[in-house]
Amino acid sequence: MPDLLLRRARLVPLTTAAPDGPVDVLVRDGIVTAIGPSPTASEGRRTGASKVVEEYDAGGRWLLPGLWDQHTHLGQWTLAASRLDLHGTRSPEDVLAVVGAAVAAAPGIPIVANGHSAGSWSRPVTVTELDAVTGATPVVLINHDFHHGWLNSAALAVLGLPWRDGVVRENEWYAAYPHLDRLGGGGPSAGAVAFGSASPGASPAAYRAMLERTAALGVVGLVDFEFRATYDAWAARWSQGCDLLRIRAATYADGLDGLLSARLRTGDPVPEVESGLLTVGPLKIISDGSLGTRTAWCCEPYADSGSHGAPNQSPDELRALLATATAHGLEVATHAIGDRAVAEALAAYAATGARGSIEHAQLVRRADVREMARLGLRASVQPAHLLDDRDVTERVWPGRSDRCFALRWMADDGVPLALGSDAPVAPLDPWLAISAAVHRSADERDPWHPEQALTVREALAASVDGAGTVRVGSRGDLVVLDRDPLGMPVTELRTLGSAVALTVVAGWVVHRA
Repeated sequence: MPDLLLRRARLVPLTTAAPDGPVDVLVRDGIVTAIGPSPTASEGRRTGASKVVEEYDAGGRWLLPGLWDQHTHLGQWTLAASRLDLHGTRSPEDVLAVVGAAVAAAPGIPIVANGHSAGSWSRPVTVTELDAVTGATPVVLINHDFHHGWLNSAALAVLGLPWRDGVVRENEWYAAYPHLDRLGGGGPSAGAVAFGSASPGASPAAYRAMLERTAALGVVGLVDFEFRATYDAWAARWSQGCDLLRIRAATYADGLDGLLSARLRTGDPVPEVESGLLTVGPLKIISDGSLGTRTAWCCEPYADSGSHGAPNQSPDELRALLATATAHGLEVATHAIGDRAVAEALAAYAATGARGSIEHAQLVRRADVREMARLGLRASVQPAHLLDDRDVTERVWPGRSDRCFALRWMADDGVPLALGSDAPVAPLDPWLAISAAVHRSADERDPWHPEQALTVREALAASVDGAGTVRVGSRGDLVVLDRDPLGMPVTELRTLGSAVALTVVAGWVVHRA
């Protein structure tokens, strides 16, 4: 591992004060070991066959810890580039037109698409109407929240699912999703994707390309919540060139026995990877559904459906999972979007002594935010979702929008915040998340409940995995920016992805503009 000497960098004061002017920063063995006007030659240089010093002149640019995305589905994000894209469709009729044209262009080649937002539509959809434009070609349309799929009859048959004239949702959908490779399929140019190890979309080369694009945004680490993914799958991928960033690989309940038999705990390096950059993540539990699918579990009913949503486990099942994880040294990341789901999850953490996070925490009550703080749990929130969910929230959760994405409550009550994207539900772009957390608007409208906004400094601090202002002893995970993130209009934060000059992981330069 080479030493890295960053010259003339301005430290961004995220959590503590920083020097007024540029400083030199030395990274040795993956750790910041010296900061000052100019580290001495004896401090800064160790030459020889096994050690070299790489220098980078920041030229007065701004230095802060590397960014993290604390909630991703990296397999789906990688595959998204090779699937038919339905983002931008506004109605079932829009989707049917796009899908019908794709089938006509390549008859018989299965199609998997994602990106449509059924939660914003005025009516439910049917298998019958999808069959009318797709015929015998298997078609799977994944809703943008990934909590349900709109399948035609041919796809239902291939996946062995009972016919119904509506969508496949929640637990039934999660069980069916890993078997999409049964569809076969053609290449991306046909709007289709072949699944499995031979798939272009899921290949190590595609993962590597995705990681390079991510590094170019200043990201140094990702928490991967991919369905049915395992840490050992990441280890195999690592040896095929996917070793660019830090990865924490989560495990779902169906993979828990394998993890326990390997006697691995959250935070342990994966044994097959010597660098220590690939580590065991938390146990992931999906305790309720989503707003868009109307399955997030709420204290009050949805205005359009009259339902309250529903849990995906009983309270006893949830407690049993948390207790097992805790007894074996695993943190728990519990997906809870509705306020009833958040309350039940907190009760399970309190009863079992489990540690970890509430993922999403989209609709919360103030008392539950305080309980989250009391329990020492992180709130892992994806602020870009508020941009997509703003209008549907006002329609189906009337009178509750002031409790949605309640980041200010969380910050004021002392809940540790960890921002992410939920990619591919939102783009894997930390600057979009930061901008949404601060500005809370993506268009010409006024910010949505600005009383719940974070400051720029708070949003940045929630995006660096707790690193704080760069100091001696910091991890050598760094990003150099062409612009000062604390000295620009909040409406321009979204553009900072193009201002990344350098990204460093454990002292290694992984991106240079």
